[in-house]
Amino acid sequence: MKNEDIEILIIEDNMADAEMTIRALKRSKLANSLLHVQDGEEGLDYIFCRGKYAGRHIENAPRVILLDLKMPKVNGIEVLQQVKGDERTKSIPVVMLTSSKEDPDIKTCYKLGVNSYVVKPVVFDSFAKAISELGLYWMIVNQPAK
Repeated sequence: MKNEDIEILIIEDNMADAEMTIRALKRSKLANSLLHVQDGEEGLDYIFCRGKYAGRHIENAPRVILLDLKMPKVNGIEVLQQVKGDERTKSIPVVMLTSSKEDPDIKTCYKLGVNSYVVKPVVFDSFAKAISELGLYWMIVNQPAK
């Protein structure tokens, strides 16, 4: 798979959560074209074609970004701010996938243009169902901007 083919970008520093997300997407047959990066800095490099992703074309954006909130280097709010603040990337759907139920986090994300804010369920079956429904919606039901 080439970098150009990524449809789901997962930006998640917790490997256990990332693996559960990937497993849930595989269960729904939506994991063919996904990329997992472990921090916001690498996520921004991918999205904006910098660093090791410099050969990528920004027009080949992921169809959806699943974004954790609390991460080292660059946190989810900073990633969201940059993605939604740039004309080239602001139409990419961003789903905040986090354990934070903090009202200020939720309000900030929506003010910045997040498309959805999902609190990670603790039980794997609930988590898998939530991820599967998210994936099906953003990859099959939703019509992306062209």
